Amino acid sequence: MQKNFKPHPNSFKNTFCVFNEVLPEAIEGLKIQFASKAGSTYYYTEAGMYRVSNHWGRLANSKWRLVAREPETPLKTKIGFAAWSEFYPDNSEEKLYYIEANYDKNTVTYQHKNNPEYNKKAILRTSFETTKRIKQIRNLQQLTSWAKYFNYDDITGLRKQIIEELIYTEKTLDEIKREI
Repeated sequence: MQKNFKPHPNSFKNTFCVFNEVLPEAIEGLKIQFASKAGSTYYYTEAGMYRVSNHWGRLANSKWRLVAREPETPLKTKIGFAAWSEFYPDNSEEKLYYIEANYDKNTVTYQHKNNPEYNKKAILRTSFETTKRIKQIRNLQQLTSWAKYFNYDDITGLRKQIIEELIYTEKTLDEIKREI
């Protein structure tokens, strides 16, 4: 029988967390401990939280992201798990976030500075600054019209060069483009 573990009600306010998708077997035998008005259900354990939801990202006053399994499950509703130690504080004033680009998958995301994998090389930014840079990086990844102003042999290399500067320096996109 499941021991009834209950976190403090304000534990999740203003937090950032990355959940990892798990299969339904992970919550078999667990009791729903909270159901939101939006339809998400929550299971609390000593180790962490399971969340069953069809929506992830910005939630009220928190940023909770789901990393999907590979290969991705076809269901719209996903089950995510995060250890209690993976909930980090969030606010709009502090420089809490850094950006990561995955060149193989052509994606970009942000992480919290308390993430144990942070190597302290990427520049920390506020959530607003991070969002702005991510939008610029996605445009570089998905569009080609910006490249017509450059003399280049390899657009992939050019993209990477600009994206790396956006992640690892304080230079603006215009400054980076002028220097190339």
